[in-house]
Amino acid sequence: MTSSPIPDACCADFLRLSRRSLLGGAAALVGTTTLVGTASVTTSAAAASPAPAVLVVLSLRGACDGLSLVVPHADPAYYAGRPSIAVPADQLLAADEMFGLHPQLAPLVPLWDAGRLAAVHATGLPVPNRSHFSAMEEVEDADPGSTVRTGWLNRLIGTDAAGSPLQGFNIGGGVVPTSLFGPEEVMSAWGVDSLKISGDDDAGTTRRRRTSLHTLWDGDRGPLGEAMRSMFGAIDDFEPARETADHRDSYPDTDLGRALAEVARVIRGNVGVEVITVDQGDWDMHSDVGTVEDGRLRRNAEDLATSLATFFGDLGDQAGKVTLVTISEFGRRVVENASQGLDHSYGNVMLLAGAGVRGGRYYGTWPGLTDDDDADLLVTTDYRSVLCEVVTSRFGASTATVFPGFSPESVGVMTSL
Repeated sequence: MTSSPIPDACCADFLRLSRRSLLGGAAALVGTTTLVGTASVTTSAAAASPAPAVLVVLSLRGACDGLSLVVPHADPAYYAGRPSIAVPADQLLAADEMFGLHPQLAPLVPLWDAGRLAAVHATGLPVPNRSHFSAMEEVEDADPGSTVRTGWLNRLIGTDAAGSPLQGFNIGGGVVPTSLFGPEEVMSAWGVDSLKISGDDDAGTTRRRRTSLHTLWDGDRGPLGEAMRSMFGAIDDFEPARETADHRDSYPDTDLGRALAEVARVIRGNVGVEVITVDQGDWDMHSDVGTVEDGRLRRNAEDLATSLATFFGDLGDQAGKVTLVTISEFGRRVVENASQGLDHSYGNVMLLAGAGVRGGRYYGTWPGLTDDDDADLLVTTDYRSVLCEVVTSRFGASTATVFPGFSPESVGVMTSL
């Protein structure tokens, strides 16, 4: 018997969302926000200053199958439940007695061997939530039961007195993720070059558009006038990022590759950005997951690994302050369905790379699998415990502020501050 191949009703809507181009669509308007060409900026009067640490949060939208990315090869239920799509044990990379990496993650093995990449398995929400949109919001809000719409990254930014809109940056434009939503001012843009005043002739001597905007707003003492004046400051502070080299041709020609090329430019510009969010979509694989030779998961894993490896190589002298963590709203079931896909489940894997990571190891408490039709990977590590170690080790932030009411357990994946 196999589990149903029919996707949940929400997945048709999710598919339309996740397959839009990451670098296309409408710009977001959040809080005290000003539309600047194809970017949106929430502004304050504070000037930017170089950030001592940068956190990149990569959301694997659609619920990636962590059991394929980091394979529990020593658990017999994994192979019993996936007769046609399981990753063969003899093809796994960086294998230990329990886990191994999908072969398409080969570009990341140098990071693993250098102790700069780690995996934490059986992570997730404290209670199962199999709705894409509800789970995404719950993960990114990270404050169960609260009626206040403030994301954990917005709260993290709020622990820093700098108060610059350049501290939080969403690459991809559109609506900022829930993790960045809140009272602290953030910025969202399709890319580095889109953060400008549309029509402003920087190459000329008159800069007519900017001159006209100053004429309109310099004498306005109201909140909109103040926001417009602050916007000019934020754009000027961002200039070093625009002056950095664009290495997009060295990345995969994919949404993720193009987005991470922009992220690297922002970081190399050293303009005070502390947290950056970026997405990789198309992980909602209810059918045709494929094998190690071909298929949707193989292609996504290859894109993920190649884009990340290129990104870390592109950071230059800023690499030592960058930590990246992946997160997904939930995992996929142990047992493949009749369409050789995987339906919504519970536990998943998180990858951490870069500064402060105790890499070259698999972390977490393995709960064991069963090959019942509706079997889940159970969660033994609340994902917030992983994030708590990141925010304390890299930012010295209070976990009580960033994750209200939560008492983290020790994971050990990050070094001390």
